Amino acid sequence: MFEQDYLMRLVMQFIDAINRSMQRASGEEDHDAAARLLDDAIGTATDIDGGVLLDLTPDSMAEVLSVSGTDPRVLEYVGRSLLLSSQYWQEAGNEDLARLRAGQARSLASAYAFYLDEAVSADESMRAFLESQEEA
Repeated sequence: MFEQDYLMRLVMQFIDAINRSMQRASGEEDHDAAARLLDDAIGTATDIDGGVLLDLTPDSMAEVLSVSGTDPRVLEYVGRSLLLSSQYWQEAGNEDLARLRAGQARSLASAYAFYLDEAVSADESMRAFLESQEEA
């Protein structure tokens, strides 16, 4: 029971950070700050130093997270947040971080068998994902 409550609180905090980031990107059009907000939330959700985790190559990130003890249900949020972060870094003009985050997102999707819809923008995909999670 305690573990389930902790997981729910962690997911809710992560969703709150995602929503704040999306609001910052669309409302204030501050894509740099929106990407940083997501990157910070990823570090918090995984309980791993975000600076270290987010500097890893895509395959290394997936390997580290596989042994980190991070709940697999949280990792789909992480992967989708990485893709959204990639979009925001792209819009902020940081091509290198955008490519790295997109690679990390794809690596997690492959490792944890979830689908990233890259046919639509990352924020549209995130909105659809969050709505589906709310309904479930």
